[in-house]
Amino acid sequence: MPDVLNPLKAERTVLFVSLKSDPLSVDGLVMAGWHVVHAKAAPQVERLLERGAVRVGVVSLPPEVTDDQLAELESCVCHTEATWVALVRRGQADLPSVRRFIVDYCFDFVTMPCGDERLAIVLGHAHGLSTLRLKATEAPPAAGCCTMVGSSAPMQQLYRGVEKCARNDAPVFIAGESGTGKELTAHAIHERSARAGKPFVAINCAAIPPSLLQSELFGHERGAFTGALQRKIGRIEAADGGTLFLDEIGDMPHECQAVLLRFLQEGTIERLGGNGSVHVDARIISATHVDLNQAMEEGRFRTDLFHRLCVLRLDEPPLRERGHDIKLLAYHALALHKRDGARKIRGFSSDAVAAMFNYAWPGNVRELINCVRRAVVMAEGRFITAADLGLPDAGPRAGRTLAEVRCEAERAAIREALARHAYSLSSAAAELGVSRATLYRLLNAMGLRSEGPLIRPLSVFGAVHTEEGDAAHSQQVA
Repeated sequence: MPDVLNPLKAERTVLFVSLKSDPLSVDGLVMAGWHVVHAKAAPQVERLLERGAVRVGVVSLPPEVTDDQLAELESCVCHTEATWVALVRRGQADLPSVRRFIVDYCFDFVTMPCGDERLAIVLGHAHGLSTLRLKATEAPPAAGCCTMVGSSAPMQQLYRGVEKCARNDAPVFIAGESGTGKELTAHAIHERSARAGKPFVAINCAAIPPSLLQSELFGHERGAFTGALQRKIGRIEAADGGTLFLDEIGDMPHECQAVLLRFLQEGTIERLGGNGSVHVDARIISATHVDLNQAMEEGRFRTDLFHRLCVLRLDEPPLRERGHDIKLLAYHALALHKRDGARKIRGFSSDAVAAMFNYAWPGNVRELINCVRRAVVMAEGRFITAADLGLPDAGPRAGRTLAEVRCEAERAAIREALARHAYSLSSAAAELGVSRATLYRLLNAMGLRSEGPLIRPLSVFGAVHTEEGDAAHSQQVA
């Protein structure tokens, strides 16, 4: 049906929900220029809202409303994006159940009987508010690569790295804090590579006991140990032709590292209890939150294995460095879990967005998603607030003025120049392009006079001078 003939596409369409017909109210809305579409049950409401862009609705309460009737009306309006106005009879708003219904689901209420002009005015305000709300809470586009979400500069750099790594079969090492999405990055590399149609096998090296890890990786033959009743294919062999993702490789036991190194060198494995070698063509992608450089220094990780794994390296940026991506990810998490709560959540309030930007997110993306999911369940309004998120009150981040930034840069430049020239004012001033008198004034103004051995005797033609004396003399001359 063309939009011009579809009444649900009209600009001034109102959805009238009533368990019983209410011709007087409907006639008044028609006289005020509204196109009225009537519904009596929740399935009707959902079908009508799906067919057209209805922004406002009227829900009429029966004269002697019961809790069952309120529950039925609640099921009609609770999971919709429309802005609702309630029609109540005199005295109904004093009932606790009716008050709760109005507060939870309605923009306003009108006590009947009332003039047609009064209802039309309230409905016009609801329509205007719905239009503003639609623009204010519209979720930003979730730009990204494969299943990753983000458009910040660090993520754009990561996407470019994914594209480059996907073009060849060299081992990839992904470094990053816990919860940043290292496995998603590994999936993206696999899906964009020539191995996309083959298996993607992941194993968390920190989640499997050391005594079982070697069997999990390489498999075993029947009778290899007590309880080995049949042959088992290991994760490496299961990834033949595809990609093996070794998560938390930094926690791999030292005895397993030597066996993994042999597979990386020769491309073959031996099942526990077996005599023959099995050739496996699997690409290795590894990841960890552990600082492997420190682990190698402490002898917890083999240097030769590190260099085999870290042929190509990607660094996963922490959430606190991703700027606007925090809002993108929050709306993405809301879209995933918006049906977990009892109420229809419209979006995030302005104080919630500010709280998310001011929080450091030590748990990164995983923490953000869990935080939003919890807020969807616990929220008592139609918008998630800062209180619903439960984030600590960190307050807004203190900004710095240009003057403060400039002063800090000047202090650093003066310190470095003085250190390079053994605290000689003449030489440091020449490098900085200022006079000795100017440099001396800057030292006093910035409180740097006591930081270095600035008093140094100088012998010229048998006379002894000091840097401070020369500077003071220069000041008098200037």
